[in-house]
Amino acid sequence: MLLTDIPPTSSRPSVAWYQRELSAIIERYSGSNGFHKTAIGGLTLIRGTQTSAGNCGVYKPAMALISQGEKHVTLGEDSFIYDQSRYLVSSVDLPVIGRVTRASEDEPYLCIMFDLDPRRIGEMMSEMKLSRPPSASGRAMAVGELTVELLDPMLRLTRLLDNPQDIPMLAPMIERELLYRLLTGECGQRLRNLAVAESQTGQISRAIDWLKTNYTQPLRIEDLAKTVHMSESSLHHHFKSVTAMSPLQYQKMLRLQEARRLMLTEMQDAASAGHRVGYESPSQFSREYSRLYGAPPLRDISQLRKLSMGMPPPLSSHVQAQTPTSMTQ
Repeated sequence: MLLTDIPPTSSRPSVAWYQRELSAIIERYSGSNGFHKTAIGGLTLIRGTQTSAGNCGVYKPAMALISQGEKHVTLGEDSFIYDQSRYLVSSVDLPVIGRVTRASEDEPYLCIMFDLDPRRIGEMMSEMKLSRPPSASGRAMAVGELTVELLDPMLRLTRLLDNPQDIPMLAPMIERELLYRLLTGECGQRLRNLAVAESQTGQISRAIDWLKTNYTQPLRIEDLAKTVHMSESSLHHHFKSVTAMSPLQYQKMLRLQEARRLMLTEMQDAASAGHRVGYESPSQFSREYSRLYGAPPLRDISQLRKLSMGMPPPLSSHVQAQTPTSMTQ
């Protein structure tokens, strides 16, 4: 047993002690900057030594726990800050702008991502006899206070990486405990909404799925509302309540993020990239791109290449498998 494995002499280890233990594990199993999938499905370790000015990406349903460093996330007009004292939960796919605001060579940004499965959450809700969420929808992103009760199962889960033969038997049990802590914590309401398809958040989630599949096509709110069995006014109201943006703004974010990727990774020019993601007018594409990224396409891509920034994955995986920390690069 390592000395760091021994908790303080007090009967209750502190939050700081758990964070040190988690940081040591992340460092041991990452070894370099970037995203590192683990032998535990749905558990990803992230390390970074540089702050970022603001990168766009799509957060999927997940919990983000930082053991060292700090990150700011902007969703529409809302801002969320999480660090060593606060975790972040996203309950639907959300296009956001993220900035790592505290990271260095001496004290790198260290984060753990834990994917959230609506089916498993629904099963736990049934076992716990938790009430169905109220009909009113709320923002699908939130931060909560990190407690020992939450950190303890997370530490035990990550320690299984030291003994991979134990993962198949023990990981599911510890994950259940972690989900229990999340469901009974201050962000539990968001997770309940995620698990109940009939809730308004569930309907918005289906609208998001449709937008991800059809983001290059012209958007008719009437058709989208019919697809998710909502009135147009109800769709507008609850979509913005959940995502902090309208369906059109959501589609625009997806289009611009994919166009940026096409220019970076496939060397397409601005006009071709804009047309490929659904823009008929090059000038409109350039205006909306500049508004989001702060510079016209050509200048923005040139700056990104000079900075040797990491390239985001294709939209097909970006909107389905991307995690909140995808923007630490």
